[in-house]
Amino acid sequence: MSAELKLDATVRTDQGKAASRRLRRAQKLPAVLYGAERDTVALVLDEEQVLQLMREEAFFSQIIDINIEGTMERAILKDLQRHPVKPTVLHMDLQRIAAGQRMRQRVPLHFINEDKAIGVKQRGVLHHDLLDVEVECLPEHLPEYIEIDMANLGLDEAYHLSDLKLPEGVTLTALAYDPDHDTSVVSIYTPRKATEEEELAEGEQAAAARAPMGEHREEQGGKAEE
Repeated sequence: MSAELKLDATVRTDQGKAASRRLRRAQKLPAVLYGAERDTVALVLDEEQVLQLMREEAFFSQIIDINIEGTMERAILKDLQRHPVKPTVLHMDLQRIAAGQRMRQRVPLHFINEDKAIGVKQRGVLHHDLLDVEVECLPEHLPEYIEIDMANLGLDEAYHLSDLKLPEGVTLTALAYDPDHDTSVVSIYTPRKATEEEELAEGEQAAAARAPMGEHREEQGGKAEE
């Protein structure tokens, strides 16, 4: 992990849209902390601190240490509301993490050796069907990412959820609750243009193979008429 995931927060007492606008003008962000069978707490975060952590991929999937006026909480980012036009954050939802309690979180997929994949070397087109997956595990088992080695993936082949190599204690929620939902994660397919050219070439070869037979039948038909 390239940076410590820590946030400083204060308890927010003012509620409503007007109060939130005042916070943003002061370069503060409204947020809520909930979960772990405890009361929801409205928070105020420092905008610059949040924007700095947003540069880290891990911020969106890993456990964050939150210092709330001297009290430490552990949480994960569950939702981040952005401005529809401006590059700013409007609100954040943080979910508490309870020790010894299994949690769900989406973690990114890291694809390695894409340029060395067998199918890519055969001029196949690489397609990422998923960029992250939801996992279930204890907090201490939460992976920063899941790695997929593409080197042996051939043309018109795919890696599915069941092909992922998961760390100990980690399960995929999609397969845990629906084993038939073994969707594709990444695939390499033959380009459509190349497929059409192959079909055209096969058609021409078949036509050429049939031509002599047709000419022979015409000759026979002509002799019969005579």
